[in-house]
Amino acid sequence: MSVLRLFNRSKSPVARFLDGRVGYAVGDIHGRSDLLADMLDLLERRSIEDERLAGPPIVIFLGDYVDRGHDSAGVLGMLAAGRPRHCECRYLRGNHEQSLMAFLENPMGNRGWLLQGGAETLMSYGVRPPPFNGSADAWREAADEFRARMPAPHIDFLDGLERYVELGDYAFVHAGVDDTRSLADQPDEALYWSRNAFIASKRPFSHRVVHGHTPVDQPYADARRIAVDTGAYASGTLTAARFEGETVSFIPVRRPNVTVSTPSRTVLADQIDWG
Repeated sequence: MSVLRLFNRSKSPVARFLDGRVGYAVGDIHGRSDLLADMLDLLERRSIEDERLAGPPIVIFLGDYVDRGHDSAGVLGMLAAGRPRHCECRYLRGNHEQSLMAFLENPMGNRGWLLQGGAETLMSYGVRPPPFNGSADAWREAADEFRARMPAPHIDFLDGLERYVELGDYAFVHAGVDDTRSLADQPDEALYWSRNAFIASKRPFSHRVVHGHTPVDQPYADARRIAVDTGAYASGTLTAARFEGETVSFIPVRRPNVTVSTPSRTVLADQIDWG
C-alpha cells in the first residue's frame, strides 16, 4: 500500500448536514434580547433564499437563553412565540434552564442559581431577589412570585426543551458529550455541563458535535466539534453556524459594549475584535 493511500484512508470522513436542507445553530443568548432580535430578523430575511425542495431552513438554538443578560423575559417571549418565522425551529435545554427549573421546585436548595445570573432573570420579570441568607419562606415566596409572573407560554417553552438534536452527521447539544457513550445514552450531566474533559478529548465520536456553553473569542471548528458560544451577554456578539451539505460558515450579529449590573457584580465587557 502506498504512503499516499494510507494517508488518505486515515482521514476522518467529512460530516454532512441533512441532504437538501440548510441549518443554523445559534449560540448562548443569556438574556440579550437585543442580539436575539437582530439574529431572528437576519434568519427570517434569509429564510426565503435558504428554502430548499426538501423543506425550510432548520434553526437549532443551543440553550442558555436566560441569566446574566438584562432581558431573559424578552428572550423567552420571542422564542416561545415560535421565532424565527418561516423556519423549522428546535430548542435545546441548557444548564441555566435546568437550574431555573430546579429553583422553581426547590428555591432554598437551589438559591445558588442567583449567583450564576439568576438574579438578572428574576428582575427581568419584576421579582426582587431576597437576601441570600433569607429564610426558606422568603425564598419560596420569591419563587412563587416568579412563577406567577411568567406567562404560561414561557413555562410551556421551558418544559418542552429538547436534550439534543441529531441531524445528518451532526449532534447538536448544549455543552458536550461523554464520548464513551452513544448519543442516545448521554446523561444530563454530559449534555448540559461538559467542559474541559470533552474539549480536551481526542476520542472519535459517532457525530460531529455542535455545542455552546464554553465561551470562545471566535467560533471554533475541527473535525470533531464546532463551538459557537461567543459570550453574547458580555461580548456583544451572538453567533450562528450555518450548515449546508459539507459546508459550515459563521454568521455573527453585534451590538456595542454593555455594562451589566446585578446585586452582586458589575461586568464591563470589551467587544470581540473579529478582524
